[in-house]
Amino acid sequence: MKPSATRYPQAPRIAVGALVIRDETVLLVKRGQAPSRGKWAIPGGSVELGETLQQAAEREILEETGVRIRALAPVHTFDYIERDKQENIRFHYVIVDLAAEYIDGEIKPGDDAAGAGWIPFAELKELDMNQSTRAFLSTCLQGAGREHGTDATR
Repeated sequence: MKPSATRYPQAPRIAVGALVIRDETVLLVKRGQAPSRGKWAIPGGSVELGETLQQAAEREILEETGVRIRALAPVHTFDYIERDKQENIRFHYVIVDLAAEYIDGEIKPGDDAAGAGWIPFAELKELDMNQSTRAFLSTCLQGAGREHGTDATR
């Protein structure tokens, strides 16, 4: 979907993200497009007509990162709403993040990503990311019993 097609929508758009953890690292992308351009985020994108959440997550993560995953159950759902200076809704997404397992592939950022990588838990605090992403990662890593990961995301 073209970025311009998502600006000033008539209705919310459904999007997915995939939380992929491997060897004390998490798969993240540096966003190359609005919204949140230049910020690190959980990889994902829009659900296309006829796709399940899992199919959309698997396709989007492959397109954005070059990594193949197996998408599992949803672990987090939230709204992303951005308004312009006149208070018009510029973006509105309902985002469903799914847990996912790494299958294979080497990192190769796609055209929507300015960068991608397996980010060590200890380096998360250094990255520019939205507060909602930081809080979500903190909760996930804490829930997985990774104390140092929790500290790294604050």
